[in-house]
Amino acid sequence: MVALDSTLAFIFGFDPVYFLFLAPAMLLALWAQIKVKSTYAAAQQVPAQSGMSGAEAADMLMQAYGIRDVGIEEAHGFLSDHYDPKARVLRLSSDVYRGHSVASLGIAAHEAGHAIQHATGYAPLKFRNGLVGFAMVGGQFSWLLIFGGLALGAAGTILGKGLLIAGIALFSLTVLFQLINLPVEFDASKRAKDLLRSAGIVRDGEEYNAMRRVLSAAAMTYVAATVTAAATLLYYLFRSGLLGGGGNNQRS
Repeated sequence: MVALDSTLAFIFGFDPVYFLFLAPAMLLALWAQIKVKSTYAAAQQVPAQSGMSGAEAADMLMQAYGIRDVGIEEAHGFLSDHYDPKARVLRLSSDVYRGHSVASLGIAAHEAGHAIQHATGYAPLKFRNGLVGFAMVGGQFSWLLIFGGLALGAAGTILGKGLLIAGIALFSLTVLFQLINLPVEFDASKRAKDLLRSAGIVRDGEEYNAMRRVLSAAAMTYVAATVTAAATLLYYLFRSGLLGGGGNNQRS
């Protein structure tokens, strides 16, 4: 196959090599989503004997660390829970905000864990937050540079190679963000489990085990996102010719 054929296949989405690189990541992401939904649904059926709601648990945990400047808001959307460090607010989905199940408590405590990380100066969180803007730009615009670089590179131009390398470098920031995000999320889940147990909000046994399974399943979605980003980067490197022989230096 000539180089131009490979470039056109890449640009218009008919490149079978893409699926060879991404298929394992896609399957992992699908499995992770199914696992989260099933474990969350099961844990929703396990009420916490403490009787606390997710919002109340999150507030109690933050208060224990002297955090009084972080608000808690009810948000819409299934498992749309997150901590906004700029607005200094936890946004919890309705089921988590109002729910009294161990699933609600676990997720709320996880987000409170991020607020605690922020308040205590947790270094990986600082690094991740510093990369957010670059990662967003990389995710949105790197593919334009890569597509343009491949198209011009097929014609053998120096500009094409420059655009291609710039696009890959920009996308690498997205991969770096995902890698840094893993220890941040794992640490927030560990804090959630330890704090809920030590405070007696979630009891040992069925309650704790159900809550732990929810947080473990949620962690796999971050793993899947990281694997997907890394696989995409490897594909870009291969198709550009910077990794292996898949680039525009091929001849028919």
